Amino acid sequence: MGATEVETGTQRGALPTPVAERAWQTVVWDDPVNLMSYVSYVFRTHFGFDRDRADELMLRVHHSGSAVVAEGAREAMELHVEAMHGYGLWATVRQAGDR
Repeated sequence: MGATEVETGTQRGALPTPVAERAWQTVVWDDPVNLMSYVSYVFRTHFGFDRDRADELMLRVHHSGSAVVAEGAREAMELHVEAMHGYGLWATVRQAGDR
């Protein structure tokens, strides 16, 4: 290396390592309209959760105000949100790690 060259810590021609993209989430929010039993029914019907898992997520929605019910590619999460709206539930998409 000559006196005027500076080492940058990267190899010449090396491509940067891609950062793994964060997953997206479907979040269901508490509302004053739907019965808890109906929310659990929707989770069982749409997501295929067993009764215990559906009830656990429904109680999280009820007590905490929201629950993440699915995680994955953005397009899939947007389809889940559309389905939740079709059932009359409040739902949004967010990137994992966002609050």
